[in-house]
Amino acid sequence: MARLKENLLYMMIHDFLTDYLTKKRNCSSHTVKAYRTALNQLLDFTKEQKQIRLVDITFDILNDGMAEKYLDFLEETKKCSIKTRNYRLNCLRAFYSYAAMRDASLVVYQSTLFQIPFKKTEKVETVDYLSKGAVQALLAQPDAGSKKGTRDLFLMSLMYDTAARVQEIIDLKICDIRLGDTPQVKLHGKGNKSRSIPLMKDTVSHYHRYMRVFHPGEPEYSRKQLFYTIRKNVCSPISDDTVRAFMNGYAKTAHVAFPEVPEKIHPHIFRHSRAMHLYQHGMDLTMVSQWLGHADISTTLIYAHADTEMKRKAMEEATGDYFPKVSAEESPYDVNDDAVLKRLYGLK
Repeated sequence: MARLKENLLYMMIHDFLTDYLTKKRNCSSHTVKAYRTALNQLLDFTKEQKQIRLVDITFDILNDGMAEKYLDFLEETKKCSIKTRNYRLNCLRAFYSYAAMRDASLVVYQSTLFQIPFKKTEKVETVDYLSKGAVQALLAQPDAGSKKGTRDLFLMSLMYDTAARVQEIIDLKICDIRLGDTPQVKLHGKGNKSRSIPLMKDTVSHYHRYMRVFHPGEPEYSRKQLFYTIRKNVCSPISDDTVRAFMNGYAKTAHVAFPEVPEKIHPHIFRHSRAMHLYQHGMDLTMVSQWLGHADISTTLIYAHADTEMKRKAMEEATGDYFPKVSAEESPYDVNDDAVLKRLYGLK
């Protein structure tokens, strides 16, 4: 039985995740989840590297180059992008800055961490997206006559129609779908900002069928989760892992009939595809930016650059060879389980 005694690290993590980010900074649940993920990964990595118990990890142990090794592990072993590496580093910097603000004795650890530089990324203006034919092939895969197929078809149709982030879809309540003369859905995005997106006729039809199967008799003002799963008689929101898994299953079967569909896709590809299709059909970037919920229109420019690059390549192919080439109080808890430890300190 391990007793947490004067482990300042976990006390700081607890306060950072459960008080500072949520109450002082009013961060969204998505932002808090990102910080929690970075800290969890660092702790789990350190546990494996040092071959010690999670409960025994301290600021001193982390100060032994563990943060930089963890970031290298993300990039080299997990094959994460430099953008992801930099984002994780930014999360760790925020935590260490908070800790140093709370306790001056921790400034030395903050100083060490801040010596790790952000890596420069090459600005490659590309975006993965599906053609209209590929989207149609993908949406043709679910068996609309089955309960699961009804759910999957509506979810994917809604994701494409709205260009929503997967978390925005997962967070939807029944009352967020508003029918009437102009059917629309209210999405809750980053920074607790919401936006309303119109729904197309086919998506509304899928919605009615879905509601008859999954929410029979439920009023439209209900605050129940729109998409859910039931495991061991417990109803919970559908997870992004579940969404990713069934999408990849459909991608594999769609690839056989329509090879343009990759065998492995990510939920975000519907968002990219819808944005690109809207732009290619004449919607100006300002409106596309609002549709996507981007805080800065510069983020949306990637679709314009990608479309320009696509046109350039098409011109090259058409031209062919015509042209010549050129300090904390003692905790009252006894902890001997990593999962319990993480729950106690806000890491789960």
